[in-house]
Amino acid sequence: VTVDGVEVEPQGPVYLMLNKPAGVVSSTDEPGERTVLDLLGEAYQNIGLFPAGRLDKDTEGLLLLTNDGPLAHRLLAPRHHVDKIYFVRVDGELDGADAAAFAAGMMLEDGLACLPAGLEVLEQPDTALVTLHEGKYHQIKRMLAARGKPVVYLKRLTMGPLMLDPALERGEWRPLSAEEVAALRQA
Repeated sequence: VTVDGVEVEPQGPVYLMLNKPAGVVSSTDEPGERTVLDLLGEAYQNIGLFPAGRLDKDTEGLLLLTNDGPLAHRLLAPRHHVDKIYFVRVDGELDGADAAAFAAGMMLEDGLACLPAGLEVLEQPDTALVTLHEGKYHQIKRMLAARGKPVVYLKRLTMGPLMLDPALERGEWRPLSAEEVAALRQA
């Protein structure tokens, strides 16, 4: 393939790991808002990248950006049960009753039925790791609010086999390794 007489290599799918900071929306275009695409270099602006899943504007952490629609769909479809793990801090103290409520699945007052989820209370009782198999709108925040323990901080740490690179500062990103892409395809 040539463009203006210069041979170009076709580019395959792109996979980027982003450590999404709070205050940035998980969207490709949101008038008046700073989006995750705004954090990327010029080379990544017009190649069809989109976030595979969303994080709330005030939520931080792992976000996969790709232009591989079939892979993103497999990662997000609830029937594939790709776990996502989050670190959470709440206003209050978490306990075994909260973990049991998450494990049983919850029906929220607004009618949202949440599948069973994991809640592992950490050493500090206002912190936990939450494991979801689905990702409904504000799900963790809504589940914890229903338990009377509103979320004050939320960060996604993993998506299936993909773990947030601890070397990435908030707002930084990097391409996935071939091994990471292969692991996601097997998830």
